[in-house]
Amino acid sequence: MAEDIKNKALAYHENGRPGKISVISTKPCETGEDLSLAYTPGVAQPCLEIKAQPENVWRYTTKNNLVAVVSNGTAVLGLGNIGPEAGLPVMEGKAVLFKHFADIDAVPLCLGKVFTEQNRTDADKLIAAVETLEPTFGGINLEDIAAPECFTVERELKKRMNIPVFHDDQHGTAIISLAAIMNALKVVGKKIENCRFVVNGAGAAGLACSRFYLTAGAKLENMILCDINGVLHTGRTDLSSEQQMFAKDTPMRTLAEAIKGADIFLGFSAPNCVTADMVRSMGKDPIVFAMANPTPEIFPDVALAAGAALVGTGRSDYPNQINNALGFPGIFRGALDVRAKDINEEMKLAASEALAELAAMEIPEDVKAELCKAYPADAARGLFDGPAGIKMEMIIPKPFDPRVVPHVARKVAEAAVSSGVAQVTIDDFDAYEAEVTARLRSNR
Repeated sequence: MAEDIKNKALAYHENGRPGKISVISTKPCETGEDLSLAYTPGVAQPCLEIKAQPENVWRYTTKNNLVAVVSNGTAVLGLGNIGPEAGLPVMEGKAVLFKHFADIDAVPLCLGKVFTEQNRTDADKLIAAVETLEPTFGGINLEDIAAPECFTVERELKKRMNIPVFHDDQHGTAIISLAAIMNALKVVGKKIENCRFVVNGAGAAGLACSRFYLTAGAKLENMILCDINGVLHTGRTDLSSEQQMFAKDTPMRTLAEAIKGADIFLGFSAPNCVTADMVRSMGKDPIVFAMANPTPEIFPDVALAAGAALVGTGRSDYPNQINNALGFPGIFRGALDVRAKDINEEMKLAASEALAELAAMEIPEDVKAELCKAYPADAARGLFDGPAGIKMEMIIPKPFDPRVVPHVARKVAEAAVSSGVAQVTIDDFDAYEAEVTARLRSNR
Protein backbone atom coordinates (compact mmCIF):
# COMPACT_ATOMS: atom_id res chain seq x y z
CA MET A 1 0.00 0.00 0.00
CA ALA A 2 2.80 2.43 0.96
CA GLU A 3 4.68 1.62 -2.24
CA ASP A 4 1.51 2.15 -4.28
CA ILE A 5 0.96 5.60 -2.73
CA LYS A 6 4.61 6.47 -3.30
CA ASN A 7 4.46 5.61 -6.99
CA LYS A 8 1.15 7.39 -7.53
CA ALA A 9 2.38 10.53 -5.72
CA LEU A 10 5.62 10.68 -7.70
CA ALA A 11 3.78 10.21 -10.99
CA TYR A 12 1.24 12.87 -9.98
CA HIS A 13 4.00 15.41 -9.45
CA GLU A 14 6.16 14.46 -12.44
CA ASN A 15 3.85 13.61 -15.34
CA GLY A 16 2.94 16.25 -17.89
CA ARG A 17 4.32 19.55 -16.68
CA PRO A 18 6.33 18.92 -13.46
CA GLY A 19 4.88 20.39 -10.28
CA LYS A 20 1.31 21.43 -9.46
CA ILE A 21 0.85 25.10 -10.36
CA SER A 22 1.19 27.51 -13.29
CA VAL A 23 0.57 31.19 -14.03
CA ILE A 24 -2.54 32.01 -16.05
CA SER A 25 -3.16 35.45 -17.53
CA THR A 26 -6.41 37.13 -16.50
CA LYS A 27 -6.42 39.46 -19.51
CA PRO A 28 -6.35 38.69 -23.25
CA CYS A 29 -3.07 38.85 -25.14
CA GLU A 30 -4.15 37.92 -28.65
CA THR A 31 -3.63 41.09 -30.70
CA GLY A 32 -1.16 43.90 -31.14
CA GLU A 33 -3.45 46.20 -29.20
CA ASP A 34 -3.61 43.70 -26.33
CA LEU A 35 0.17 43.66 -26.26
CA SER A 36 0.34 47.45 -26.17
CA LEU A 37 -2.03 47.48 -23.18
CA ALA A 38 -0.46 44.59 -21.27
CA TYR A 39 3.08 45.89 -21.72
CA THR A 40 4.63 48.92 -23.34
CA PRO A 41 3.39 51.61 -23.89
CA GLY A 42 0.05 51.10 -22.11
CA VAL A 43 1.45 49.67 -18.90
CA ALA A 44 2.94 53.05 -18.10
CA GLN A 45 -0.50 54.40 -17.24
CA PRO A 46 -1.22 52.19 -14.20
CA CYS A 47 2.41 52.65 -13.16
CA LEU A 48 1.93 56.42 -13.08
CA GLU A 49 -1.41 56.09 -11.23
CA ILE A 50 0.29 53.97 -8.57
CA LYS A 51 3.23 56.37 -8.36
CA ALA A 52 0.82 59.24 -7.77
CA GLN A 53 -1.25 57.29 -5.24
CA PRO A 54 0.37 54.09 -3.87
CA GLU A 55 -3.02 52.71 -2.76
CA ASN A 56 -3.84 52.26 -6.45
CA VAL A 57 -1.61 49.16 -6.43
CA TRP A 58 -4.65 47.32 -5.06
CA ARG A 59 -6.73 48.58 -8.01
CA TYR A 60 -4.41 47.89 -10.92
CA THR A 61 -2.40 44.79 -9.91
CA THR A 62 -2.91 41.28 -8.57
CA LYS A 63 -1.79 42.33 -5.08
CA ASN A 64 -5.46 42.34 -4.00
CA ASN A 65 -5.65 38.56 -4.51
CA LEU A 66 -2.06 37.41 -4.09
CA VAL A 67 -0.52 35.54 -1.14
CA ALA A 68 3.07 34.40 -0.68
CA VAL A 69 3.48 30.95 0.88
CA VAL A 70 6.89 31.31 2.52
CA SER A 71 9.03 28.56 4.02
CA ASN A 72 12.65 27.60 4.58
CA GLY A 73 11.86 23.90 4.95
CA THR A 74 13.06 23.55 8.54
CA ALA A 75 9.92 21.90 9.95
CA VAL A 76 8.03 20.18 7.14
CA LEU A 77 5.10 18.20 8.53
CA GLY A 78 6.17 14.63 9.24
CA LEU A 79 9.55 15.12 7.56
CA GLY A 80 11.42 17.67 9.70
CA ASN A 81 14.30 19.86 8.56
CA ILE A 82 14.57 18.78 4.92
CA GLY A 83 15.52 22.15 3.41
CA PRO A 84 13.82 24.61 1.05
CA GLU A 85 14.10 22.60 -2.17
CA ALA A 86 12.59 19.48 -0.60
CA GLY A 87 9.87 21.58 1.00
CA LEU A 88 8.78 23.11 -2.32
CA PRO A 89 6.20 20.41 -3.22
CA VAL A 90 4.41 21.14 0.06
CA MET A 91 4.28 24.87 -0.64
CA GLU A 92 3.02 24.21 -4.17
CA GLY A 93 0.31 22.06 -2.62
CA LYS A 94 -0.65 24.91 -0.31
CA ALA A 95 -0.96 27.17 -3.36
CA VAL A 96 -3.27 24.61 -4.99
CA LEU A 97 -5.54 24.67 -1.93
CA PHE A 98 -5.62 28.47 -1.83
CA LYS A 99 -6.79 28.54 -5.43
CA HIS A 100 -9.22 25.62 -5.29
CA PHE A 101 -10.98 26.53 -2.07
CA ALA A 102 -10.83 30.35 -2.07
CA ASP A 103 -9.86 31.53 -5.58
CA ILE A 104 -6.73 33.13 -4.11
CA ASP A 105 -3.58 33.19 -6.24
CA ALA A 106 -0.65 31.98 -4.14
CA VAL A 107 3.05 31.80 -4.96
CA PRO A 108 5.28 29.27 -3.17
CA LEU A 109 8.55 30.88 -2.03
CA CYS A 110 11.05 28.49 -0.45
CA LEU A 111 13.94 30.62 0.75
CA GLY A 112 17.59 29.59 1.01
CA LYS A 113 20.58 31.21 2.67
CA VAL A 114 18.50 32.08 5.74
CA PHE A 115 20.19 29.58 8.05
CA THR A 116 22.73 29.54 10.86
CA GLU A 117 25.88 27.42 10.71
CA GLN A 118 23.93 24.77 12.63
CA ASN A 119 21.37 24.64 9.78
CA ARG A 120 18.66 26.26 11.90
CA THR A 121 16.61 29.30 10.95
CA ASP A 122 18.48 32.59 11.10
CA ALA A 123 15.50 34.67 12.15
CA ASP A 124 17.06 38.00 11.22
CA LYS A 125 17.88 36.85 7.68
CA LEU A 126 14.45 35.34 7.12
CA ILE A 127 12.69 38.44 8.45
CA ALA A 128 14.79 40.69 6.22
CA ALA A 129 13.94 38.59 3.16
CA VAL A 130 10.20 38.34 3.79
CA GLU A 131 9.58 41.99 4.64
CA THR A 132 10.78 42.98 1.16
CA LEU A 133 7.77 41.19 -0.36
CA GLU A 134 5.14 43.66 0.84
CA PRO A 135 4.88 45.73 -2.38
CA THR A 136 3.85 42.66 -4.37
CA PHE A 137 1.72 40.52 -2.05
CA GLY A 138 -1.53 41.15 -0.20
CA GLY A 139 -0.69 38.60 2.51
CA ILE A 140 2.04 36.31 3.81
CA ASN A 141 1.39 32.69 4.80
CA LEU A 142 4.40 31.39 6.75
CA GLU A 143 4.74 27.62 6.63
CA ASP A 144 6.97 24.86 8.02
CA ILE A 145 9.44 27.08 9.90
CA ALA A 146 10.84 25.39 13.01
CA ALA A 147 10.24 26.53 16.57
CA PRO A 148 11.33 28.54 18.45
CA GLU A 149 12.55 30.81 15.64
CA CYS A 150 9.12 30.78 13.98
CA PHE A 151 7.70 32.78 16.90
CA THR A 152 10.29 35.54 16.48
CA VAL A 153 9.87 35.60 12.69
CA GLU A 154 6.10 36.00 12.79
CA ARG A 155 6.08 38.45 15.69
CA GLU A 156 8.62 40.76 14.05
CA LEU A 157 7.07 40.59 10.58
CA LYS A 158 3.67 41.49 12.00
CA LYS A 159 5.27 44.61 13.48
CA ARG A 160 7.08 45.60 10.29
CA MET A 161 4.48 44.81 7.62
CA ASN A 162 1.09 46.39 6.90
CA ILE A 163 -0.34 43.25 5.31
CA PRO A 164 -1.53 40.07 7.09
CA VAL A 165 1.24 37.73 8.25
CA PHE A 166 -0.06 34.35 9.37
CA HIS A 167 1.96 31.29 10.45
CA ASP A 168 -0.47 28.53 9.59
CA ASP A 169 1.34 25.80 11.54
CA GLN A 170 0.57 27.79 14.68
CA HIS A 171 -2.73 29.51 14.11
CA GLY A 172 -4.44 27.29 11.55
CA THR A 173 -4.34 24.29 13.84
CA ALA A 174 -5.39 26.46 16.77
CA ILE A 175 -8.42 27.86 14.94
CA ILE A 176 -9.68 24.52 13.66
CA SER A 177 -9.11 22.64 16.90
CA LEU A 178 -10.84 25.37 18.92
CA ALA A 179 -13.89 25.11 16.66
CA ALA A 180 -13.94 21.37 17.33
CA ILE A 181 -13.51 21.93 21.07
CA MET A 182 -16.40 24.44 21.11
CA ASN A 183 -18.79 21.89 19.64
CA ALA A 184 -17.38 18.94 21.57
CA LEU A 185 -17.97 20.79 24.84
CA LYS A 186 -21.58 21.43 23.82
CA VAL A 187 -22.04 17.69 23.28
CA VAL A 188 -20.59 16.71 26.69
CA GLY A 189 -22.13 19.68 28.53
CA LYS A 190 -18.96 21.30 29.80
CA LYS A 191 -17.63 24.90 29.80
CA ILE A 192 -14.16 25.68 28.53
CA GLU A 193 -13.25 27.72 31.62
CA ASN A 194 -13.84 24.66 33.83
CA CYS A 195 -11.94 22.14 31.71
CA ARG A 196 -8.52 20.73 32.49
CA PHE A 197 -6.38 20.55 29.36
CA VAL A 198 -3.37 18.33 28.73
CA VAL A 199 -1.37 19.22 25.61
CA ASN A 200 1.35 16.86 24.43
CA GLY A 201 3.80 18.62 22.13
CA ALA A 202 5.22 22.01 23.06
CA GLY A 203 6.42 23.16 19.66
CA ALA A 204 4.87 25.74 17.34
CA ALA A 205 1.42 24.12 17.11
CA GLY A 206 1.10 23.05 20.74
CA LEU A 207 2.16 26.41 22.14
CA ALA A 208 0.05 28.46 19.72
CA CYS A 209 -3.02 26.30 20.34
CA SER A 210 -2.61 26.57 24.10
CA ARG A 211 -2.33 30.37 23.95
CA PHE A 212 -5.37 30.56 21.68
CA TYR A 213 -7.49 28.43 24.01
CA LEU A 214 -6.68 30.94 26.76
CA THR A 215 -8.04 33.69 24.49
CA ALA A 216 -11.24 31.66 24.17
CA GLY A 217 -11.70 31.33 27.93
CA ALA A 218 -9.55 28.39 29.07
CA LYS A 219 -7.65 28.99 32.31
CA LEU A 220 -3.85 28.87 32.47
CA GLU A 221 -3.99 27.10 35.83
CA ASN A 222 -6.01 24.31 34.19
CA MET A 223 -3.46 23.63 31.44
CA ILE A 224 -0.55 21.19 31.54
CA LEU A 225 1.86 20.99 28.60
CA CYS A 226 4.29 18.14 27.94
CA ASP A 227 7.14 17.68 25.49
CA ILE A 228 9.53 14.84 24.75
CA ASN A 229 11.08 15.32 28.20
CA GLY A 230 7.76 15.25 30.06
CA VAL A 231 5.74 17.92 31.87
CA LEU A 232 6.79 21.55 31.49
CA HIS A 233 7.49 22.35 35.14
CA THR A 234 9.25 25.19 36.93
CA GLY A 235 12.22 23.01 37.86
CA ARG A 236 13.29 22.58 34.21
CA THR A 237 16.13 24.68 32.81
CA ASP A 238 15.71 23.68 29.16
CA LEU A 239 12.51 25.60 28.38
CA SER A 240 12.24 28.35 25.77
CA SER A 241 10.73 31.69 26.73
CA GLU A 242 7.48 30.65 25.02
CA GLN A 243 7.38 27.38 26.98
CA GLN A 244 8.12 29.04 30.32
CA MET A 245 4.69 30.68 30.28
CA PHE A 246 3.15 27.21 30.74
CA ALA A 247 5.64 25.80 33.28
CA LYS A 248 3.84 24.63 36.43
CA ASP A 249 5.00 24.18 40.00
CA THR A 250 3.87 20.56 40.12
CA PRO A 251 5.21 17.15 41.14
CA MET A 252 3.88 15.67 37.88
CA ARG A 253 6.63 14.63 35.49
CA THR A 254 5.10 12.33 32.85
CA LEU A 255 2.24 12.48 30.38
CA ALA A 256 0.62 9.51 32.13
CA GLU A 257 0.60 11.45 35.41
CA ALA A 258 -0.63 14.67 33.80
CA ILE A 259 -3.51 13.11 31.88
CA LYS A 260 -5.24 11.69 34.98
CA GLY A 261 -8.54 13.49 35.48
CA ALA A 262 -8.13 15.67 32.38
CA ASP A 263 -11.18 16.76 30.40
CA ILE A 264 -9.38 17.39 27.10
CA PHE A 265 -6.25 15.82 25.60
CA LEU A 266 -4.64 17.41 22.56
CA GLY A 267 -1.70 15.77 20.82
CA PHE A 268 0.76 17.52 18.54
CA SER A 269 3.51 15.05 19.21
CA ALA A 270 4.42 11.46 18.41
CA PRO A 271 2.67 8.23 17.38
CA ASN A 272 1.22 5.82 19.91
CA CYS A 273 2.30 7.76 23.01
CA VAL A 274 -1.18 7.56 24.60
CA THR A 275 -2.53 4.24 25.84
CA ALA A 276 -6.06 3.04 26.49
CA ASP A 277 -5.31 3.03 30.23
CA MET A 278 -4.33 6.70 30.02
CA VAL A 279 -7.68 7.53 28.39
CA ARG A 280 -9.48 5.53 31.10
CA SER A 281 -7.73 7.67 33.71
CA MET A 282 -9.15 10.90 32.28
CA GLY A 283 -12.21 12.69 33.67
CA LYS A 284 -15.87 12.11 32.80
CA ASP A 285 -16.69 12.15 29.07
CA PRO A 286 -13.14 13.00 27.97
CA ILE A 287 -12.33 14.62 24.64
CA VAL A 288 -9.30 13.26 22.78
CA PHE A 289 -7.80 15.03 19.78
CA ALA A 290 -4.78 12.98 18.69
CA MET A 291 -3.36 14.97 15.80
CA ALA A 292 0.06 13.48 15.10
CA ASN A 293 0.40 12.51 11.43
CA PRO A 294 0.34 10.03 9.82
CA THR A 295 0.11 7.91 13.00
CA PRO A 296 -1.83 9.56 15.84
CA GLU A 297 -0.96 9.49 19.53
CA ILE A 298 -3.80 6.97 19.89
CA PHE A 299 -6.09 5.60 17.19
CA PRO A 300 -9.74 6.68 17.43
CA ASP A 301 -11.19 3.19 17.85
CA VAL A 302 -8.84 2.51 20.77
CA ALA A 303 -9.66 5.85 22.43
CA LEU A 304 -13.40 5.36 22.00
CA ALA A 305 -13.27 1.84 23.38
CA ALA A 306 -11.41 3.20 26.40
CA GLY A 307 -14.19 5.69 27.14
CA ALA A 308 -13.47 8.82 25.11
CA ALA A 309 -16.67 10.73 24.39
CA LEU A 310 -15.33 12.37 21.23
CA VAL A 311 -12.20 11.81 19.18
CA GLY A 312 -10.50 13.84 16.45
CA THR A 313 -7.30 13.28 14.45
CA GLY A 314 -5.25 14.90 11.73
CA ARG A 315 -6.12 12.10 9.29
CA SER A 316 -8.68 12.25 6.51
CA ASP A 317 -9.72 8.60 6.90
CA TYR A 318 -11.24 9.10 10.37
CA PRO A 319 -14.10 11.31 11.57
CA ASN A 320 -13.47 14.82 12.91
CA GLN A 321 -10.32 15.59 10.96
CA ILE A 322 -8.56 18.69 12.30
CA ASN A 323 -7.58 19.98 8.86
CA ASN A 324 -5.99 23.39 8.32
CA ALA A 325 -7.65 23.55 4.90
CA LEU A 326 -10.80 24.49 6.82
CA GLY A 327 -9.12 27.70 7.96
CA PHE A 328 -6.52 29.50 5.89
CA PRO A 329 -8.45 29.79 2.59
CA GLY A 330 -11.46 31.53 4.16
CA ILE A 331 -9.30 33.53 6.59
CA PHE A 332 -7.20 35.02 3.80
CA ARG A 333 -10.26 35.48 1.55
CA GLY A 334 -11.92 37.64 4.21
CA ALA A 335 -8.69 39.47 5.09
CA LEU A 336 -7.90 40.31 1.46
CA ASP A 337 -11.43 41.44 0.66
CA VAL A 338 -11.38 44.11 3.39
CA ARG A 339 -7.69 44.83 2.79
CA ALA A 340 -6.85 43.97 6.41
CA LYS A 341 -3.50 45.10 7.80
CA ASP A 342 -3.31 42.12 10.15
CA ILE A 343 -4.97 38.86 11.10
CA ASN A 344 -5.63 39.54 14.77
CA GLU A 345 -7.07 37.54 17.64
CA GLU A 346 -10.59 38.80 16.94
CA MET A 347 -10.40 37.52 13.38
CA LYS A 348 -9.03 34.15 14.45
CA LEU A 349 -11.76 33.70 17.05
CA ALA A 350 -14.34 34.67 14.43
CA ALA A 351 -13.02 31.93 12.15
CA SER A 352 -13.35 29.33 14.92
CA GLU A 353 -16.89 30.48 15.68
CA ALA A 354 -17.81 30.36 11.99
CA LEU A 355 -16.69 26.74 11.69
CA ALA A 356 -18.46 25.75 14.91
CA GLU A 357 -21.67 27.41 13.67
CA LEU A 358 -21.50 25.72 10.29
CA ALA A 359 -21.12 22.24 11.76
CA ALA A 360 -24.45 22.67 13.55
CA MET A 361 -26.38 23.98 10.52
CA GLU A 362 -28.75 21.92 8.39
CA ILE A 363 -27.12 20.71 5.17
CA PRO A 364 -29.01 21.94 2.07
CA GLU A 365 -29.61 19.41 -0.71
CA ASP A 366 -27.18 21.05 -3.16
CA VAL A 367 -24.43 21.03 -0.52
CA LYS A 368 -25.27 17.46 0.40
CA ALA A 369 -24.79 16.43 -3.23
CA GLU A 370 -21.27 17.90 -3.25
CA LEU A 371 -20.40 16.31 0.09
CA CYS A 372 -21.65 12.93 -1.08
CA LYS A 373 -19.44 13.17 -4.15
CA ALA A 374 -16.36 14.17 -2.13
CA TYR A 375 -16.95 11.73 0.74
CA PRO A 376 -18.83 8.66 -0.58
CA ALA A 377 -18.00 6.46 2.43
CA ASP A 378 -19.38 9.06 4.85
CA ALA A 379 -22.44 9.50 2.66
CA ALA A 380 -23.07 5.76 2.71
CA ARG A 381 -23.09 5.88 6.53
CA GLY A 382 -25.69 8.66 6.44
CA LEU A 383 -23.38 11.27 7.94
CA PHE A 384 -24.93 14.07 5.87
CA ASP A 385 -28.54 13.08 6.58
CA GLY A 386 -30.88 14.27 9.28
CA PRO A 387 -31.82 17.56 10.91
CA ALA A 388 -29.56 20.43 11.96
CA GLY A 389 -27.36 19.83 14.98
CA ILE A 390 -23.88 18.73 15.98
CA LYS A 391 -23.09 15.13 15.03
CA MET A 392 -20.62 13.10 17.11
CA GLU A 393 -18.66 12.21 13.96
CA MET A 394 -18.80 15.70 12.43
CA ILE A 395 -18.20 18.32 15.10
CA ILE A 396 -16.44 20.43 12.48
CA PRO A 397 -17.34 20.78 8.78
CA LYS A 398 -15.66 18.89 5.97
CA PRO A 399 -13.07 20.77 3.85
CA PHE A 400 -15.09 20.18 0.65
CA ASP A 401 -18.23 21.70 2.13
CA PRO A 402 -18.75 24.66 -0.26
CA ARG A 403 -20.16 26.79 2.57
CA VAL A 404 -16.90 26.80 4.57
CA VAL A 405 -14.87 29.49 2.82
CA PRO A 406 -17.77 31.96 2.30
CA HIS A 407 -18.89 31.67 5.93
CA VAL A 408 -15.38 31.91 7.39
CA ALA A 409 -14.52 34.79 5.07
CA ARG A 410 -17.66 36.64 6.10
CA LYS A 411 -16.99 36.27 9.84
CA VAL A 412 -13.30 37.16 9.45
CA ALA A 413 -14.12 40.24 7.37
CA GLU A 414 -16.71 41.34 9.94
CA ALA A 415 -14.16 40.97 12.75
CA ALA A 416 -11.53 42.87 10.77
CA VAL A 417 -13.93 45.78 10.26
CA SER A 418 -15.14 45.85 13.88
CA SER A 419 -11.61 45.57 15.30
CA GLY A 420 -10.26 48.40 13.14
CA VAL A 421 -7.71 46.60 10.95
CA ALA A 422 -9.77 46.70 7.73
CA GLN A 423 -9.04 49.37 5.15
CA VAL A 424 -12.19 48.63 3.13
CA THR A 425 -15.68 48.52 4.62
CA ILE A 426 -18.41 46.06 3.64
CA ASP A 427 -21.93 47.38 4.15
CA ASP A 428 -23.90 44.16 3.67
CA PHE A 429 -22.18 41.02 4.95
CA ASP A 430 -25.05 38.76 3.90
CA ALA A 431 -24.56 39.98 0.34
CA TYR A 432 -20.79 39.58 0.67
CA GLU A 433 -21.11 35.94 1.77
CA ALA A 434 -23.43 35.30 -1.18
CA GLU A 435 -20.95 36.98 -3.56
CA VAL A 436 -18.08 34.80 -2.32
CA THR A 437 -20.28 31.72 -2.70
CA ALA A 438 -21.11 32.65 -6.30
CA ARG A 439 -17.47 33.45 -7.09
CA LEU A 440 -16.23 30.12 -5.82
CA ARG A 441 -19.02 28.21 -7.55
CA SER A 442 -18.01 29.77 -10.88
CA ASN A 443 -14.34 29.02 -10.15
CA ARG A 444 -14.91 25.27 -9.71
